[in-house]
Amino acid sequence: MNPGPDQTPYKTLVDLADQMLEDCEDDVVCLAVRLDGIDEGVRNELLVSDLLNAWQVFWYWFRTDPGILLREQMDLEPASALPAGLRLCDIDLLELFFTIQDNRPWIIVWDGEKAVSSFNGRTAYGDAIAFCANLQP
Repeated sequence: MNPGPDQTPYKTLVDLADQMLEDCEDDVVCLAVRLDGIDEGVRNELLVSDLLNAWQVFWYWFRTDPGILLREQMDLEPASALPAGLRLCDIDLLELFFTIQDNRPWIIVWDGEKAVSSFNGRTAYGDAIAFCANLQP
């Protein structure tokens, strides 16, 4: 991987991620604090790289625990899958997707044919869950 003009050299990202993961082990709270403390451009590169997993990035953006099944599912997915969108779960006939677009986290509510709503920011996951609950009879 050759860095573009605005990209951090891959070895630098690897070294930084390795150090943070070694220091924090499996503690996503610690990792989020470390990510908050680095340059925004470098952080944005890490948050969509193969060096972190989707669960670590989910926690970083939303600071909420979606439950063990979703944690385990996201633990197996690299953060690099997030720009394309990662299906999280079904709520009745709706699906929730987690994506990163323009360095911002989104939870998209999908009805199988189209996005019916989207949520951004720290409360996006909870807002999407509430939206789906409010649609139910």
